[in-house]
Amino acid sequence: MITVVIVVCYLGLLLGLGLFSSRSFRGTSADYFLASRGIGPFLLLMSLFGTTMTAFALVGSTGEAFKGGIGAYGKMASWSGIIHSACFFFIGIKLWSLGAKHGYVTQIQFFRDRFESDKIGIVLFPILVGLVIPYLLIGVISSGTVIENLTGGAFPGLFPSDNPRFDGAVPYWLGAGVICLVVLTYVFFGGVRGTAWANAFQTIVFMILGCVTFFVIADKLGGPQAATELVREYNPSRLKSIATDADQKVFEKKLAHWEKDKKTAIIKPQEPESISRLAFFTYMFIPLSVGMFPHLFQHWLTAKSAKSFRLPVIAHPLMIMIVWVPCVLIGVWATSAIMDGRFVIPPDFPKQNAVLAVMVKKMTSPILGGFLTAGILAAIMSSLDSQFLCIGSIFSNDMVGHYLSRDRLTDRQRVLVGRLFVVGIVLVTYVIAVEWKDIGVFPMAVWCSSGFASLFPLVFASLYWKRVTKLGAYACVITAAVVWFMLFRDSGWGANRSYLVAGMMPVATIIGCSTAALVLVSLVTKPPSPATIDKFFGS
Repeated sequence: MITVVIVVCYLGLLLGLGLFSSRSFRGTSADYFLASRGIGPFLLLMSLFGTTMTAFALVGSTGEAFKGGIGAYGKMASWSGIIHSACFFFIGIKLWSLGAKHGYVTQIQFFRDRFESDKIGIVLFPILVGLVIPYLLIGVISSGTVIENLTGGAFPGLFPSDNPRFDGAVPYWLGAGVICLVVLTYVFFGGVRGTAWANAFQTIVFMILGCVTFFVIADKLGGPQAATELVREYNPSRLKSIATDADQKVFEKKLAHWEKDKKTAIIKPQEPESISRLAFFTYMFIPLSVGMFPHLFQHWLTAKSAKSFRLPVIAHPLMIMIVWVPCVLIGVWATSAIMDGRFVIPPDFPKQNAVLAVMVKKMTSPILGGFLTAGILAAIMSSLDSQFLCIGSIFSNDMVGHYLSRDRLTDRQRVLVGRLFVVGIVLVTYVIAVEWKDIGVFPMAVWCSSGFASLFPLVFASLYWKRVTKLGAYACVITAAVVWFMLFRDSGWGANRSYLVAGMMPVATIIGCSTAALVLVSLVTKPPSPATIDKFFGS
């Protein structure tokens, strides 16, 4: 109950902040969708970081480290720290400049002008929305899972359960629904300004509480060194980025000992997850997805000036390290954590999405657990809001505003259409999340990011290659969509966690195909007009 009260108070505070920021709303679509391009360095940093640090970073990374070991950090965080900042510098600043110069609000508006194609939005819109919705699912699923796992016993008479761990817990469907409603409320009324303020607040909350979580759990396990020694004793492969044949032999020996005498062998050892060096290296392509995230494009355009990008470019890698290191270490420690002679996480624990929540509940006090729950939810909601808002913006400005009404909508009508579409997307996402609550957060995020990364050649070429053509752009988008879908289906819709193509991560193959299609078709088709070249590359 203490956890519930703290979380409710936190959500109330967040709602108040979002609604307070809506008082600055000027009634225009530019203000609702772009905060009148007036966001300074600090809010821009908080918005960009909060948006990229999704449930994938906290809940997903902890679960992945529990399942696959410390290599989870190298797979994503180390590459992301470098590549995200590079994308902010080489992609974000140029798009901001063009957006401010030509009045763009969405990605599709930019691509329509750049490629002299009115219909490219019809091709891009379903692909962008189709990739954003799974990201939304990740957040909603994580929030419901965290709340359910951390509120057991709060309402025993109201929410009974056959599972003792969930008896009296706020049910998954209710927790996820409340989070959707809270985010929807401040996005609906506050627009991107409300989102920016909420993201800044929530980013500070989850960074501080994430560090507190780390030190409290480490202390309960006797300190970081003692916690790591337990892993070295029971599951040494979890401390290596790439498992070897020797690790497999050690595992088989420990497993035989465990099977022989389960009473003295406290923890069942976990089998090493082997990944080749080539696969590990090709994870670097996944963070390129930030170059095509529609919600990041929208945040880039809110910047007050090019100087606003300095702080995000410099501070973003450091902030990634501060968040990811504790989460990954907690996941690794969870494989072998012992308290009072018993393991904290059962050896065959089936729900990797719940690892962080269970560690927090079992190894902290109810009061601290409540604050830590709020911190986890802060990370989740700081990305949900931007994603909800961006697809509302695309639908309002591009689909309805441009294609259906031929740019005859008033500012008030654009805002209304965007708000209504956000409501619809939230409802659809929530219904799907209730049905698919057991999908893995980390694998789904990897596939979604791979989809956006496969479109990176499109945005990079549009900014740096004058010769890229309209048909080349179409070829890139269609090839990326088709190859991504084929590989995703071949992987059992993401179920095969070790799925590779020619020893590489699928994203490498998809980017290779989309880049080849873009270059080859552009070289054999008519180049853009001199007017377009001058518009985007002239002084």
